[in-house]
Amino acid sequence: MKLLSEYRDPELVRRMLAKIGGLLTRPWRIMEVCGGQTHNLVKYGILSLLPGEIELIHGPGCPVCVTSLRRIDEAILLAEQGVILCSYGDMLRVPGSRKSLLEAKAGGADVRMLYSPLEAVRIARENPQREVVFFAVGFETTAPANGL
Repeated sequence: MKLLSEYRDPELVRRMLAKIGGLLTRPWRIMEVCGGQTHNLVKYGILSLLPGEIELIHGPGCPVCVTSLRRIDEAILLAEQGVILCSYGDMLRVPGSRKSLLEAKAGGADVRMLYSPLEAVRIARENPQREVVFFAVGFETTAPANGL
């Protein structure tokens, strides 16, 4: 299989959908839990192609995928205005309305990837003359560590 190009073959898609339909013995309710999944299901028209017995429910989404463009744009603006902007690596690649934090970093903004919120504390101590912002996005399980 050619990874992507064969999935764009309408005949292959029809055969796959027919096979899925033939395997169904009852209605299915499936929740997608990632905003990226939801985006692609809608973008590529997959929702309209699925058999009627399959109902997709839009779930909560992971925090990174469901962070609003506005919040990401605000973080980028802070970084471009001279703030040291710190966040976890997965957040750096999420696009805002114009670019991602990683692209802002490539353009000269001081954006730093962290593995722990304590790194933001260390960076702030090392840079007392600069404002340091920890852009904390995550599940409830990360809240206690982020609260440090």
